[in-house]
Amino acid sequence: MEKTFQSILFEDRRAGELRAAEPTFFSDLRLDAVVEELLSGREEYDLAPFFHTPLREPGEVTYRQEVARDLERGEVREVVEDFARRMRAMRECLSLAGKLHHELQKQRWFLDAAGVYCEAVRSLARELPQREPASRGLRALSDYLAGYAGSEEFSGLEEEVRALREDLAGVVYTVHIRGNRVRVDTYEGEEDYGDEIERVFARFARGAAKDHRVRFRDPPELSHVEERILELVARLNPDVFGRLDEFCRRRRDYLDETVAAFDREVQFYLAYLEYAGRFREAGLPFCYPEVSEEVGETRVEEGFDLALAASLLREGGSVVKNGFHLRHPERILVVTGPNQGGKTTFARMVGQLHYLASLGLPVPAAEAHLHIPDAIFTHFEREEGVERLRSKLEDDLVRLHEILREATGESLIVLNESFSSTTLEDAARIGTDLLGRIERLGALCVCVTFIDELATLGEETVSMVGTVDPEDPSVRTFRIVRKPPEGLAYALALARKYGLTYEDLKRRVKR
Repeated sequence: MEKTFQSILFEDRRAGELRAAEPTFFSDLRLDAVVEELLSGREEYDLAPFFHTPLREPGEVTYRQEVARDLERGEVREVVEDFARRMRAMRECLSLAGKLHHELQKQRWFLDAAGVYCEAVRSLARELPQREPASRGLRALSDYLAGYAGSEEFSGLEEEVRALREDLAGVVYTVHIRGNRVRVDTYEGEEDYGDEIERVFARFARGAAKDHRVRFRDPPELSHVEERILELVARLNPDVFGRLDEFCRRRRDYLDETVAAFDREVQFYLAYLEYAGRFREAGLPFCYPEVSEEVGETRVEEGFDLALAASLLREGGSVVKNGFHLRHPERILVVTGPNQGGKTTFARMVGQLHYLASLGLPVPAAEAHLHIPDAIFTHFEREEGVERLRSKLEDDLVRLHEILREATGESLIVLNESFSSTTLEDAARIGTDLLGRIERLGALCVCVTFIDELATLGEETVSMVGTVDPEDPSVRTFRIVRKPPEGLAYALALARKYGLTYEDLKRRVKR
């Protein structure tokens, strides 16, 4: 059978190109916490590499967006999740078979695993086309399954499983117990005492009663007596048990590679959509962004930091949403404002939105038009440590030099409170030179800074300001808006509130 379908993640690539290592900027953008939480409970699928490997081409992003949209339709998602449950049950059977030591018992669990697999494939091949998926990925999968389920290879597996199950279910034998001796023999029409006992005790039934049945340990190993009985039964029925043994050896690799890949890959979507569903239930928006390869217009409406939102929802807090836009020749967002006013959260949000968009997933915003960066670079403040032989300022400069050396005009650079360890004058001079270099490079940049002068360097620079309550400047709104920097105005308002203006201090001195 010719295989024309390979992946619902990559239209033209294979999973061999996945990155196992976590991107260096994950912790700065708190994407490490996001991925860890959304993958909880799905460790068996090893999904982290999918989240570590962004896409570069808008066409690749659109391919994934189509699949995700399909899976947001309840009728499609129901069928896929049913398939995933069956495949998980299959792996549990295989896992149990691997833990058992008795060969005949291992073989029966293997047969059950193959049976569950056949049911999973047959059901998905039958049900998925009826849901009429719109995405190229799921339509191609549906076509592949139609061919695979109709192939001699799969039909033969199905028939073997069915025949073996029926034949094993038809094995009947007698057990004679006298003292400590047990004899197993063929069934010659003897009376079934099991049926007789059930009929006798049925008259004492009084409805539901407490369950006193013994729970078998996991794995359900046979006792030495049960093992011996099973061996004798197999000896009495050499044909069916011989075919079971031959089936297990010949069908060891029954699992189709493409089906197994889909079972894993679809969890990438299901994990994220389930995670995003928690925020949607709380009234927070998600959207499928328009994406472009080149840095052009960038626009976000009602975006939010996914990691912070998760913490706030757990604590019963409210999430503040922010937006921004850039039009040619604008490239650099300079964010200023009072401390603890949401500036760093805003910068993280910008980085998260661009990265999640590059994964082909819906992003935390009401509307978005985003550039797909070729790389993301972050520079967040690091604590000083004795293991570092450089000063903090020198360390900052070395790290930024590395970023400028590797970044291109298609990159995204997120800078957070760089040069806070030096004087205001030096920080302004170094910051001006840094943003000038980024401007000439043509990269998209978000710069959180305490230096208002950086927000007015040129037409490529856009000033974003963290706002406060106009009635009380000490109260942060956590809203970041497009406006000229107001650092001195905040300082003066706070000085007036607490009686610390020059005039206030002069009056106190005169007293």
